Amino acid sequence: METTYYDHGTAAERWERAGRFFDARDYAGAARVLGALVEEVPEQTGPRLLLARAYYHSAQLGRAEAQLRILVERDPVEQYARLLLGRTLQRQGRHEEAAGQLRIASALAGEFADA
Repeated sequence: METTYYDHGTAAERWERAGRFFDARDYAGAARVLGALVEEVPEQTGPRLLLARAYYHSAQLGRAEAQLRILVERDPVEQYARLLLGRTLQRQGRHEEAAGQLRIASALAGEFADA
């Protein structure tokens, strides 16, 4: 198996590389690094959440949704994952589903609607 720039190095080095791609707004590049990293360490929230964000920003909304659903299933009080899931659903035109996720995200952030 040939090693490429995207999968070269330790997990920590690849995590750092993915962050550099993301910061440079190369979301597809970040996703290439993060996809393999998430497979390697599927229990870690950070890489999976950044992968979801990279998918979201590169308009790979189905992939973003899949990663976010894994996160909220594993940790139902992960506020940012709920927020991003809501935004992802909005961008897909699934406004009713999005509204539920956004309400949960607001409640988790301590933002309650006036009664």
